[in-house]
Amino acid sequence: MTDGLVIGSHLSSSKGYLAMGKTAREIGANTFQFFTRNPRGGRAKEIDADDVAAFHAFAKENGIGRILAHAPYTLNACSADGRVREFAMETMADDLKRMEWTPGNCYNFHPGSHVGQGMETGIGLIAAQLNALITPEQTTTVLLETMAGKGSEVGGRFEELREIIDRVDPGIRDHVGVCLDTCHVWDGGYDIVGNLDGVLDEFDRTIGLCRLKAIHLNDSQNDRGARKDRHARIGEGHIGTEAMGRIINHPALRDLPFYLETPNELDGYAREIELLHNLRML
Repeated sequence: MTDGLVIGSHLSSSKGYLAMGKTAREIGANTFQFFTRNPRGGRAKEIDADDVAAFHAFAKENGIGRILAHAPYTLNACSADGRVREFAMETMADDLKRMEWTPGNCYNFHPGSHVGQGMETGIGLIAAQLNALITPEQTTTVLLETMAGKGSEVGGRFEELREIIDRVDPGIRDHVGVCLDTCHVWDGGYDIVGNLDGVLDEFDRTIGLCRLKAIHLNDSQNDRGARKDRHARIGEGHIGTEAMGRIINHPALRDLPFYLETPNELDGYAREIELLHNLRML
């Protein structure tokens, strides 16, 4: 495709980097997202240097780039349980080392849930972990994901993400960005269907569009403001196909990479990627 759309889906990393690259091409993608390890936590597989080298060659030949790593869901940097915070610290530290095998890409994580400690405490703990782990030398950008705001989640409001970023040391702050999840912000109450320009203006005033590095492109099973986080296939939820077209074509967003996390198998992702290319305005 020559429409400039950078689009892919979440893929299994069980068979390595080259396999993910080949799968991406098979479904018409030019990027992809993957879990760094089991999404419920645990040890990551050893990286195969030959596999990574083969992937780099394949990616260059086939125009694949801007891949996105996703931390396990169990990573909670602001848990009330010290052991859970220690797991988060150890996991992210290991993940960021592994990311340097594929330099210049992004690593996305859910900020976490403060579990009754209060938003202020949660924000402080998340920022402290980033300050402890990010180095000026790393090539990876760490992305805070916008959340739906269910329970005690941190990141359901743009102001909360801004507070975290503001507390990151200035010397490493350029290594921190945001991944906007369309389902999450819709479920969090932001009207990206009826007032996309207004939402993006608010994001720019609060965080800065310069910090926005990736989009999770998901429809939602819920009404706006439900704060539930239930993804739907593109066009089968309350956001809808027309709004998705406006999102991928918006001047502030169109050059960003888009990653599908819809409830699909590979053939479903292929259909969605084709649909989105058809919605793309040259």
